[in-house]
Amino acid sequence: MNDITTFIFDVDGVLTDSSVFVTTEGEILRTMNIRDGYAMKAAVESGYNVCIISGGSNEGVRVRLRNLGITDIHLGTPDKVETFKEYIELYNINPEQVLYMGDDIPDYHVMKLVGLPTCPQDSSPEIKAISTYISNKNGGKGAARDVIEQVMKVQGKWMEYFDAKHD
Repeated sequence: MNDITTFIFDVDGVLTDSSVFVTTEGEILRTMNIRDGYAMKAAVESGYNVCIISGGSNEGVRVRLRNLGITDIHLGTPDKVETFKEYIELYNINPEQVLYMGDDIPDYHVMKLVGLPTCPQDSSPEIKAISTYISNKNGGKGAARDVIEQVMKVQGKWMEYFDAKHD
């Protein structure tokens, strides 16, 4: 965790609990955890790269993530490995410095390329098997906060961020 500079998250099953609510008009609604959002914003404001790579596409999700200060949002991504490679090349990021959190089979191949593959507690068995760290939190229930907070604490940036907010 000492070398992590970049967080990459899937959306459904990581930032959400995998549930969708479908309105009578066919709109799909998701719920996201406020504490995950707070930690993602803290990471962005502390200088970490934060990126979203998701196969799902929902403009409400994009708006929520932009409001947290996240600018690298890749929704409707058919090939997560290709998007990952383009992202790290664009920003000259060493894959060993990337923490990726995924929860299901579409995340498998990209997770094999990063330095710290992680997942929520309720992830698929295949993803748990390749994860270096399995959060004690479920997707959409604080798993993203868990990994961000741990990395920032190990690097001495968690309380530093909050102390700076109160100066």
